[in-house]
Amino acid sequence: MNTLWKKSGTKTHIAVNKYIISENCYGDMILLPYDVTASIAHARMLCKVGLLTKNELKMLMHGLKEIADLHKKSRFHLKQSDEDCHTAIENYLVKKCGDAGKKIHIGRSRNDQVLVALRLFSRQQLLEIKKVLLEAAEEILSFAKKNEFIPMPGYTHTQQAMPSSVGQWAGNFVEALLDDCGVLEAAYILNDQNPLGSAAGFGTGLPLDRNFTTQLLGFSKTQINTLYCQNSRGKIESFILSGLVQVMLTLGKIANDLVWFTSKEFNFFAVDNSLTTGSSIMPQKKNLDIMEVLRANVSVIFSYQMQIQTVSHNLISGYNKDLKITKQTLINSFKIVMESLEMVSLIFKHLKPNPQKLLQSFSPEIFATDVVNILVQKGVPFRDAYQHVGKELGEIKLPDIVDNIKSKKHLGATGNLALNYYLKSIKRMKRKKWSG
Repeated sequence: MNTLWKKSGTKTHIAVNKYIISENCYGDMILLPYDVTASIAHARMLCKVGLLTKNELKMLMHGLKEIADLHKKSRFHLKQSDEDCHTAIENYLVKKCGDAGKKIHIGRSRNDQVLVALRLFSRQQLLEIKKVLLEAAEEILSFAKKNEFIPMPGYTHTQQAMPSSVGQWAGNFVEALLDDCGVLEAAYILNDQNPLGSAAGFGTGLPLDRNFTTQLLGFSKTQINTLYCQNSRGKIESFILSGLVQVMLTLGKIANDLVWFTSKEFNFFAVDNSLTTGSSIMPQKKNLDIMEVLRANVSVIFSYQMQIQTVSHNLISGYNKDLKITKQTLINSFKIVMESLEMVSLIFKHLKPNPQKLLQSFSPEIFATDVVNILVQKGVPFRDAYQHVGKELGEIKLPDIVDNIKSKKHLGATGNLALNYYLKSIKRMKRKKWSG
């Protein structure tokens, strides 16, 4: 194995490599194109400051383009013996470009290489998450508008509380996702700073132009203190994960509601059979497994955030190999959240309320607070009205339920959900460019 750190005359025990290097290099295959992008910027900067000749730059640019093209065609393979994508890229360039390839590592370390690759990867992933999140919000909003005034019991303590509606239930998730989008924007801004050129964490005596690579890579700013560049690994990923956790909390609430509300006992909603699974022993089963797995994945993302926080919180300043595991954790988190958002969009495309069952589920007592409010509007003190209605619950009659939910007109109530506000917000967020 031709590692970048191997000295002549030394040999590493095979068990060491097996333990510290992932066997399938999955994460490094994902990060490879971002490392290529950063290497192109680094090479151009080296040429600008006189550490590479124009001819050497030309050779390196050609070699890096070859790697990118091979990767797109799934023909650039990484093996455990490559150690990581950084080593594989440099070894390829040395083979193709000779001495020029040996110069690509001037002024940098694998420490800042992986940092900048992770920042570029996270930047793109956050933008992809934003896109899919807003698409999910749009899909749920469409469902809410279509079923805005279909009555639905509202619950507190898992008991019927007050009248609600399908529109109010679905609309609450739209607003939650828009809030989550704001948290992700904050994570994007924090991530959008360039660590390249910090080398191993202590800078270098070479005349690097770090602001030039910042400009080439499209970062909003250069991360200045080279030691903080290393210390921010884990810190910034943890903040990104906190944003992803918020998204999953919203999706988990949707999943949990749907698992219950599509059950035979509730039967508030029906889901297309193509989205359900069956049982190997019970032929009648139609299980909403996708929402159960989503609900479980909330805990997975929680655990990933905790993993990053606990791994990085008690390390001495500077790079430590402990931070290696944050790479795969971050990659896995983006994948899970992306797929979960796509599942929620899919299910709302094929979700149908059962209006008859929803109406039948209303008990007269769910209108107790409405009766109290009628007495209050007649001048009865609230606490007196509360006590009176509480003693006469058996006398409450079912009103026209649709009229009841439409009559509540203050902002956010069932008769005034302001759903068009969310549509405007979604459109505005789609147009807005995130930038630090």
